[in-house]
Amino acid sequence: MPSFLSNNVNIAYEVHGDGEPILLIHGFASNSRINWQSTGWIDLLTKVGRQVITIDNRGHGKSDKPHDAESYSSSEMARDSSNLISHLGHETVDIMGYSMGARLAALLGINHPGQARSLVIAGLAGNMIHGVSGSDEIVAALRAPSLARANGVQGKAFRAFAEQTGSDLQALAACMSSHRIKVGKEELKKITVPTLVVAGEEDDIAGSVGTLVDAIPFAEGLVLPGKDHMKAVGDKAYKLSVLDFLDRRQ
Repeated sequence: MPSFLSNNVNIAYEVHGDGEPILLIHGFASNSRINWQSTGWIDLLTKVGRQVITIDNRGHGKSDKPHDAESYSSSEMARDSSNLISHLGHETVDIMGYSMGARLAALLGINHPGQARSLVIAGLAGNMIHGVSGSDEIVAALRAPSLARANGVQGKAFRAFAEQTGSDLQALAACMSSHRIKVGKEELKKITVPTLVVAGEEDDIAGSVGTLVDAIPFAEGLVLPGKDHMKAVGDKAYKLSVLDFLDRRQ
């Protein structure tokens, strides 16, 4: 897996296929393989003639994994993706992020607007504005001596997922401990590219799709019936809506 240095942190990435580029940014405790390859996204997008760029966010996958919270500000992590776009020689790309990656995609649209041709913000909606609860519980669970000694439903779920993905638990705890900024409505107004917001109907982590759609000038939304945070990422309706959205950008 190739890599490059982004502000002295080694960031791993992959490039699949040819065509118009789309950057995929994974969620917390995941990696590009689990978030995008195992769910069929990479195969789908390459088959329709897209070049798919995936990034392992710092602290995840094959990228460097600092153990200090200061290394994981959202703006710094978004800058890694911005630097990757430049590293690959692209001026603008379509960008899709899921969960934590959705926040990073939004920040790319706000802080690096010239690089985003369109945005797909998935797995994080109204709670990008209001904030996601439970971070202290997740940090404590990641730092617990074992899964059996982790507390809380959400904490246990993230600890189990982190172990399943073979993650560095201390790096993830540092990442979650970093200040998870709320993205205010005034900031979201700065996103001037077409944007698709997607989340499951039962996704308590994401919050309301309509709330985020209303905050972004050129946004449209899709709610996935009966889907929660984990089940939405590979959903067929999500995939079809993204293909339609991208086709309309051509």
